[in-house]
Amino acid sequence: MRRPLIAGNWKMNTDRAAAIALASGVAKGAAAFPNIDLVVCPPFVYLDAVRQALGNAPVALGAQNMYGQPQGAFTGEVSAGMLLDLGCRFVILGHSERRQIFKETDADVNQKLLAALAAGLTPIVCVGELLADREAGRTQAVIRRQFDGSLASLSAEQAARLVIAYEPVWAIGTGKVATPDQAQQVHHDLRKMLAERYNAELAAKVRIQYGGSVKPDNAAALLAQPDIDGALVGGACLKVADFLGIAAAA
Repeated sequence: MRRPLIAGNWKMNTDRAAAIALASGVAKGAAAFPNIDLVVCPPFVYLDAVRQALGNAPVALGAQNMYGQPQGAFTGEVSAGMLLDLGCRFVILGHSERRQIFKETDADVNQKLLAALAAGLTPIVCVGELLADREAGRTQAVIRRQFDGSLASLSAEQAARLVIAYEPVWAIGTGKVATPDQAQQVHHDLRKMLAERYNAELAAKVRIQYGGSVKPDNAAALLAQPDIDGALVGGACLKVADFLGIAAAA
């Protein structure tokens, strides 16, 4: 059985006090979910404060992005080693906002993915289609392209260490949610891609999350699907009750 993974992407939200309060609230409630992996991903500048607020609670620390080089003259960037130094175990890569707003390509995501794996971080690699792609019937082709490009040259050993997050762009922050059947179909396709490239055993082990306006009231139906192994949560993760409510649904 794949262990559910509920990760909160705080995006560019909170100040220091709010970040500490949010992390403390999640930490206090985390013990109620011993069979679920919980992750919080605050902004870079609050990673250390959040780590301290989490204390020894069973909540992992993650980052929202990183650069694909270990060090150097890359003003404003953050390396995998820096994230590890602050206690991070996870890093989100290729989020649709990085792809759409900052024009990150599949090759960019692949470079970061290889660097994260080399450093020992667990990457959460995001894929997802635009509304125009969905309406034109191109969802599977877009997911295949992002899968092939973002995961290029990964060995089976490396692939076994990552998490994939399916986030339909049209459902992020819009209040629209893929139906459980729509989400399950893409998750099934992704697992099939893993089996085709590697093997069925590996495909059965890799966790695939759903993201896109996940809330406590729709999480149970989504997480009940056989190939959905958790959620990458946006807006709802900024409220302790909502984030833990999604964990409860898992």
